[in-house]
Amino acid sequence: MSAPWKSQKDSYSQALKYLKQRQLGTIKSIKTPWHKFNDATLDGLEWNTIIVIGARPGTGKTVIADQIVREAHKLNPDQDFRVLQFQFEMLGRTQAIREYTSVINRSYKYLCSAEGVISDEDLDKCYKYSQNKVAGSKVNIVDNPCTVAEFEKIILTYYEEYQKPILVTIDHSILFQKAPYEKDLQEMLSNLGKTLTQLKKKIPVLFILLSQLNRNSDNPERAEDGKYSNYILESDVFGSDALLQHADLLIGVNRPAKQKIKFYGPDRYIIDDDKTLVFHFLKVRNGEPRISFFKAEFEKMSISEMITPATQSKRITV
Repeated sequence: MSAPWKSQKDSYSQALKYLKQRQLGTIKSIKTPWHKFNDATLDGLEWNTIIVIGARPGTGKTVIADQIVREAHKLNPDQDFRVLQFQFEMLGRTQAIREYTSVINRSYKYLCSAEGVISDEDLDKCYKYSQNKVAGSKVNIVDNPCTVAEFEKIILTYYEEYQKPILVTIDHSILFQKAPYEKDLQEMLSNLGKTLTQLKKKIPVLFILLSQLNRNSDNPERAEDGKYSNYILESDVFGSDALLQHADLLIGVNRPAKQKIKFYGPDRYIIDDDKTLVFHFLKVRNGEPRISFFKAEFEKMSISEMITPATQSKRITV
């Protein structure tokens, strides 16, 4: 039996090899569509890491993950990788229609002829996009819920099939099926965290895991203007005790207008529309926590960057 330890020299050698490969550009991060996001991370999403995005329903966390996937190969043309989406929450058809909205720049309702009848011209654009996308597609979808053990087997089988790095998205964590030996959701999430960590040590993989927030994030006092409690905290992410220790990057996304917040946080950022999103980079293993602002265009299923809003002159100390 081999010893369970290794020399520190091995770690130093592996680190130097990694730095050299980064210098030469043979190893790169996966760039996202947003400069602010890339700047908060290692110039994009680093391989062999776990990203957890927590938000309330209707905030846009699925749109964020979908846009990263939609633009991943275009923004990283010199990287050869696959994408595997665990889409437990919505039908594959629904996800495809949401993607078409961003392509033809029209709303989901319009595409479904619920906001006027979709034109033949726009429908033809969807057909052509689909044909081009499918022809060179490197994206696969798993839409049947599974247990954590089944998930691990799927990932390893997929890697064995393609022998390429894999960008994995999971929408979302609590929709995994609980195995008979798991007494509750917390134990299932704990097993999920352990499994993700084991997998990132075995194969070239990058996980984007979507999560809900705990109910206490909706307490009325947290919607009072100008309070620190407006912010998303680490403890707000559902299953944070189970997932936080495994996450390399933890992001809490807030949409202040949904809670009628007009002056956000102790700096009292002025929220003047219902499309403003606040990304709280809560845990950045290789960087510093920060707050960044984005704009949601839900009718087009896309997120764009925006300048940091002005603050109200009066700052309240809490």
